[in-house]
Amino acid sequence: FAVEGVKRMQALINDLLAFSRVGTRGGAFEATDTNKVVDSVLDNLEASIQEENAEVTRDTLPTVKGDPLQLGQVFQNLIGNAIKFHKPDEAPRVHVSARRGADEWIFSVADNGIGIASEYVERIFILFQRLHSREEYPGTGIGLAICKKIVERHGGRIWLDSEPGKGTTFYFAIPDGARSPV
Repeated sequence: FAVEGVKRMQALINDLLAFSRVGTRGGAFEATDTNKVVDSVLDNLEASIQEENAEVTRDTLPTVKGDPLQLGQVFQNLIGNAIKFHKPDEAPRVHVSARRGADEWIFSVADNGIGIASEYVERIFILFQRLHSREEYPGTGIGLAICKKIVERHGGRIWLDSEPGKGTTFYFAIPDGARSPV
């Protein structure tokens, strides 16, 4: 029991450090091939993909100006959550795509998971906001807050569409020539 408590506390501390470093330890913005970023994320998630029998597909993605490590964190959180929050009787299916907006690229990560009720949509981007117990789904409740902070550092925004029982699509927009970090 004590060991599990220590593990949870260590995970929380590591996630808090990651959150606090988004603005202070972020890398320089550079031309970033998001195909390579997502491929690397899928390599990192391979064990989870295999364990859950997940199918993860992607369209051809653009090159954007950004911090490749931080954009990788965003994709890792969104794809990882899509795999984690699947329906018990159905293998996760996740699709990553992007479309051109007026002056931005709009990325999407769509899944066939459990979905999110509309009354919780605003809450999920706040630190420590969990909609499920740790027993149901592990985690610290910091991942989506980190995603929001990273996307905002890039001058973008993040949002979602969801229907309970039908799945969720997370969107995030990265402006062309994302502003340089402060």
